Amino acid sequence: MARLLSVLVLAILLVPHPAHAWGRLGHRLVAALAWDDLTPQARTQIARLLEGEADPTLPGIASWADELRDHDPDLGKRSSRWHYVNLAEDECHYDAARHCRDGNCVVEAIRAQTALLADPSRSHAERLQALKFVVHFIGDAHQPLHAGFARDKGGNDFQIQFDGRGTNLHSLWDSGMLKAADLEEAQWLQRLRAIPLAVDLPAQPLSPPSQQWAEASCRIVLRPGFYPAKAILGDAYVPSWRPLAEEQLRRAGAELAVTLNAALAR
Repeated sequence: MARLLSVLVLAILLVPHPAHAWGRLGHRLVAALAWDDLTPQARTQIARLLEGEADPTLPGIASWADELRDHDPDLGKRSSRWHYVNLAEDECHYDAARHCRDGNCVVEAIRAQTALLADPSRSHAERLQALKFVVHFIGDAHQPLHAGFARDKGGNDFQIQFDGRGTNLHSLWDSGMLKAADLEEAQWLQRLRAIPLAVDLPAQPLSPPSQQWAEASCRIVLRPGFYPAKAILGDAYVPSWRPLAEEQLRRAGAELAVTLNAALAR
């Protein structure tokens, strides 16, 4: 009986957890960072769009797209492929015909939803939904495994043990590394705001450079050591890779701000 119980416990531990890019905390952080850099005009328009929401803030809607499966299963199913694009098998070179049939990937979803948000002739409901998608998908595009290998479903099928429990590489990057730091949201924001951006961002992009974001995320996946050599994660992995995850969160917030400022300039 004791042996059977041990086997059952191990099986439970090895069941992969549902993966959402950056998890709820990560998406809230991206949205909060973006709010810092929004123009007064963009903030005013966003506030109008968010009137009546349960939490009428950018962080408050940041995980909406991951929650669709619960409150709008049909839209959740239709938009499920908009969260990612698999580029790693092709050395991170995006080709719309190959990687994004019918526009069903994060690269084209960001472009399409940003265009809807920027169109003042669209209804309030359409623009609100587009805002929710844009906030979420730009976060997704900066999570490396949302542009990773198709063969392991962006690391979801790559099983590991971390901190004494079973999980997968995707979940580790989504939330495991952030949770391991044991910081509150305000502490995370202070930490991320201190990270300098490596390059200047354009003030008014003609179109969101979502292809470049996805390709850059994919190149992280291909770096030596990104995929751990052993299933049981060593003590060095998280300290080695979390700074890069933090940089991606910081960049996602900045890119989101630039995108929203441009979309809501009118």
